[in-house]
Amino acid sequence: MGSDDVVVVADGRDGEARKIVVAVDESEESMYALSWCLNNIVQGQPRNCKDALVLLHAKRPTVVYPGLDSSDRRDNEMACWILQKADKLCAEHDVKVEKKVEEGDPGDVICEMVNVLKADLLIMGSHGYSQLTRSILRSVSHHCVQNASCPVLVVKMPK
Repeated sequence: MGSDDVVVVADGRDGEARKIVVAVDESEESMYALSWCLNNIVQGQPRNCKDALVLLHAKRPTVVYPGLDSSDRRDNEMACWILQKADKLCAEHDVKVEKKVEEGDPGDVICEMVNVLKADLLIMGSHGYSQLTRSILRSVSHHCVQNASCPVLVVKMPK
C-alpha cells in the first residue's frame, strides 16, 4: 500500500454509518476526549464516510424555587457555552455534528441517550480521580462503562 492509501476498518454492518456519541461537559478532560475523537476516529475517514457525531451534554437537574429562575437560566447558558465550545472544535476539523442537551443525572442520562440514539460508540473523558474520590463523587465514566448499551471509550488526558 502507498502512503496515500486509507485503511478503513469494517464495523461489521456492511458499510452503514456509525453513530458516535461524545459526552461533553465544562471540563478540560471532556474537550480533550472530543479532540482525541476528532483526531483519531473521525480524521482520516474517507470523504464518503457518513459517520454521525453527536455531542451530548447532560445537565444536572436544577431545583427551582418560586421566583428564582436565575439558577436554571445560568445552567442553560452553561450548556449553550459548552456546546458552542465543542461545536467550534468540530468546525475546525470540518465535521458537522448534532447537539443534544438532556437534563438529569449525567450517568443515567448518557446511558439512556446512547440507547435512544442507537449509538455504536460512546466517547467520554476521564477526570483521573483516585478510587476513593470516585467512590465518593460517583464516576460518570465508570457508570457508563458498566451500563451503556454500546462500547464506551474513556479517553484519559495526559499528565
